[in-house]
Formats: sequence, C-alpha cells, structure tokens
Amino acid sequence: MSGQVIFIDDESAIRQAVQQWLELSGFRVRTCASAREALGLIDRDFPGVLISDVRMPDLDGLGLLERLVALDPELPVIMVTGHGDVPMAVQALRQGAYDFIEKPFTPERLLDSVRRAQDKRRLVCENRQLREQFTRKGRIESMLLGVSRAMENLRRQVLELAGTDVNVLIRGDTGAGKEQVARCLHDFSPRARHPFVALNCAAIPETIFESELFGHESGAFTGAQGKRIGRIEHAHGGTLFLDEIESMPLAQQVKLLRVLQERTLERLGSNRSIEVDLRVISAAKPDLLEEVRGGRFREDLLYRLNVAELHIPPLRERREDIPLLFEHFASQAAQRHGREPLPVGPGELAQLLAHDWPGNVRELINAAERHALGLAPPPSAPAGDNGTSLAEQMEAFEAQCLHSALQQCKGNIAEVMALLQLPRRTLNEKMQRHGLSRSDYLPAGSTDG
Repeated sequence: MSGQVIFIDDESAIRQAVQQWLELSGFRVRTCASAREALGLIDRDFPGVLISDVRMPDLDGLGLLERLVALDPELPVIMVTGHGDVPMAVQALRQGAYDFIEKPFTPERLLDSVRRAQDKRRLVCENRQLREQFTRKGRIESMLLGVSRAMENLRRQVLELAGTDVNVLIRGDTGAGKEQVARCLHDFSPRARHPFVALNCAAIPETIFESELFGHESGAFTGAQGKRIGRIEHAHGGTLFLDEIESMPLAQQVKLLRVLQERTLERLGSNRSIEVDLRVISAAKPDLLEEVRGGRFREDLLYRLNVAELHIPPLRERREDIPLLFEHFASQAAQRHGREPLPVGPGELAQLLAHDWPGNVRELINAAERHALGLAPPPSAPAGDNGTSLAEQMEAFEAQCLHSALQQCKGNIAEVMALLQLPRRTLNEKMQRHGLSRSDYLPAGSTDG
C-alpha cells in the first residue's frame, strides 16, 4: 500500500467517490462524516495524510486544523474548499495546512497532492524513528543506526557474538564504522566494565610497534626512561581492538600469536611473563586470505583472529539508511556548533541517495557537518529560480527511491513491491511515469521474461 488517508466530508457521495479514487491508487482510506469523528482516529504517530472539507457543521475544517496542528504540526492536512473559499484556504495554509484543493477537483489533482503529502509524512516518520532510536541510550539501535535489513542482520549478529568470548574479525570498507561495531561487541559483552583499547596498526611506526603493543621496561632501548604498559596489558579483562590488522609487521604477528596461545606476554626488556585475559577484535579492509597467499599475513594468526567474522555493508548497499543517518549527524553537528538544525530538502535527499559514498559513513558525517554549517551546495535549483516546485522536487525524490529499490532488488518486481510496500499496479504506474524499465536492472545475461 502507498499509505493511509483519512478523508472528512459531510456529504456521503463525495466520501464514496474520493475513497474509490484513492483506493484504486493503492491507498488505505478511512472516511469520516465529521471532524470530531476523525479526531478520535489520529494521534502523533499517525503515519498518513488527512484530507478535510472546510465547510462542515459543528467543528469546521479550520477548527479541525487548529487542533491537528497542536497535536502534530508536521501532520500533512489537505483542505478542500468551495469556489468562493480561496481566501479561507490561504488562511488555512498560514495556519499550517499542507495544501488546498478547490472544488470541483479531478482525481489527478487530488492524487498528486496526496502522494506528495504522503512522501513528506514518510520522511517525518522516518526521522522521528531515528531520534527515538538515538534516545534509547544503552540500546544497540542507538549505536548501530539504520532501518535496512542489512543493519538489522548486523545488529542481530553483534548481539549474538557479544555474549561469547570468541575473537572476531570485522570486514568492511574504509569509513564503514568498524570501530563502532567493535565497541558494540565490547559494550554488550560481559567484559563491558573493563577497558576497551583500540590500536590502529597502520598508524604505528614499525620501530615502536613492539613497545606500543607489549610495553617496555626502563632502559629497554635508547630513550626508554621509564616502564610503560603496552596496549595488550592495558586491555587486561577487557577488549583489544586492532584496526587495519593487515598492516601489522610480520615480526609482531608472531609475538601476538604467542600471546593469544599462551595468554601471557613479556614486556620489551623483561623476562617476566605477565598473564593477560582479553578478547581480540580485529578489523581489515582486504581479504586476509589473499594477504596470507601473498606472504604478508600469517595463516596461523588469521585462524586465531577469525573465529567469527562480521561484514559491514557499505552505504551504497543500504541506501534506505542514508536519510536517517544524515539527519542524525547533521543534528549532532548543529548542536555541537550551537546552531539550529537546518531542514533537508527533497532535492538534497535525492542527491544523497544518488551518491555512491566511497567514504561510507565517515564521508556522510562530513557532508552532514557541512550541511549543518550551511556550507553544502544547493540541493536542486539555484537560489531565486522558481522553476523547480516542491512537487517537482518530490517527484525527483520518488524517482530516486524507485531507482534505488530496483537496483537493490536487481529488477525483481516482487522484491521491489515488498521493499517499498507498493501493490503491483501502483508500482507499474510509478515506473511508467518516471520512465523506469525493469529490464535496465536485471543482472547481466538475464532475460526480461
């Protein structure tokens, strides 16, 4: 279904006609003969659109609008007016109405307004979902944000592995959030009260790598003026996170393997064995088996580190998470800089969804920061260009959503219908309107049968 609609009019024939038009386009419609009846059906979480006649007995449309704006100022309300009520409609827009339609109206005019309003409501509900996720402190939904199936699977896998004590290898592209996943594995584990120690193996010069990892005694080498606790020892009882593990020198790989096998270490310059109890979570971008074949990584260490493996999908494979993540990071940036959050226009959302995000979440955070500071480029038309209406921008956004879904589902119409929650007829109509063909998304070698 496309969404929910409540239509209010005191004339039975009009209610029946509008209900038929909207249901044929895939909407779930509830009709009401009075404004008071409709008020009993709506709360702040109502996910749809409300359409109301202006002139009605008892409580009229403007009175209803006033109550709805007080309940939820972001609820799209479309007002239906008679020929002589245009000034009243303008007043309704000033009071917070989303749109007004003048009688008599065509089904196409009504459907256009409802579709745009429904798209707006869906974005509002998604953004609220993000805010609600983030306020649930201590919950994994607030640490690994996203509504995509890929993120749901990742959260489930993290929770399943967090309760175990096995070493985990995290695979993912640059900027995908590997350290955040590692922190979740620690924070939801029995080791959460103990240290989480992170080390980026690519950022440590090889000359001091051993000292950084294992520690040293005073005088162990030139410049070692005092005893130093290494990262492994500091992580005792907790979790050691080794990012970019593929960059660890081979000599240190041998010593790390010994620590994992014997659960002891020796500081540089000492012969005394120190017992350590820790869990190792490592992260890598390349396939470590390929590194093993190339002689750059020890196979026996790989088996010790990769008892379980997690894969973080790149943003380009979970585009439905982008609007939620962008608003979250933009809101954070605005708060950090002491600014009011800036709205994200539909044109800008379409651009965000169209981008491939090679830098993943890290790149998205940067874009959100620029947006919060007003530095982002214009989302659609240049300033002062009135040629791009809100309806046109929303149409562009809908087209991008359809494109992304078809691309994600590789042209499988049944999967697209399930992903977008659209009936077949509505999806076909939208694809035809936007000039999208299923055959363009089929895997190479497939036939559009």
